[in-house]
Amino acid sequence: MKQRKALSLTTALLTASIMSGAVLADSIIVQSTTSTKNSGLYDYLLPMVEADTGVQVNVVAVGTGQAIKNAERCDGDVLLVHAKASEEKFVAAGYGVSRSDLMYNDFVIVGPAADPAGVSGSNSVSDSLGKIAASEALFASRGDDSGTHKAERRLWESTNVDPTASSGRWYRETGSGMGATLNIAVGMGAYAMTDRATWTKFGNKGDFKIHVEGDDRLFNQYGVILVNPEKCPNVKQDAGQKFINWLLSDAGQQAIASYKVAGNQLFFPNAN
Repeated sequence: MKQRKALSLTTALLTASIMSGAVLADSIIVQSTTSTKNSGLYDYLLPMVEADTGVQVNVVAVGTGQAIKNAERCDGDVLLVHAKASEEKFVAAGYGVSRSDLMYNDFVIVGPAADPAGVSGSNSVSDSLGKIAASEALFASRGDDSGTHKAERRLWESTNVDPTASSGRWYRETGSGMGATLNIAVGMGAYAMTDRATWTKFGNKGDFKIHVEGDDRLFNQYGVILVNPEKCPNVKQDAGQKFINWLLSDAGQQAIASYKVAGNQLFFPNAN
């Protein structure tokens, strides 16, 4: 009887160990931009991913620049960010297997209702940034090498204004994520550039509104990349590819399109 109980216990422990190993084998780390998390998209998608593929996804949400650095250090299996030029460099350097377009939305410039720089209703981001600089109206920048910050820097270049020359005066670099930067902007009455998804979900708007939108240069593309197992032997290639394949599939693309906040679609799928 004792032997039978011992055998049953051993079998149970072995089964638990195997099951635990299976769960660990299908658990991946996604190095991600913050907007996909702050918008609530992952909370919506990941239960579907796990139900359909068995892959458990753990998200590390940081600025795109930091996410890429983390992936280059092999601290992740999949990279999901929004700075296409940097993503292509990541793949070209051998850190990623290949890059796929996943979805897009757009950037907007928000600010106080008083609109001290007089940019409201403009669809020219260059003109608007030029007016903000000329009037020295406060502008809060993430200043963190995120995808949003990279896009903002490119847009400032189109105005021939170097805002960092006014750092600490009207141009305030927060070194923080999008949510924290928006909180700072609202607190000081400063303009800020943000992705629309984060702004839609953001709950501390005060009297702030979208002042600038609609310029083609505010287009915001997201991409997804499997970290290269030849560079990073610890990468869970099969599970990571399952996750990517699901995102790019009809089911994944439809799920992305169906995610809405207050009736607004936040991301628009465009997988090749």
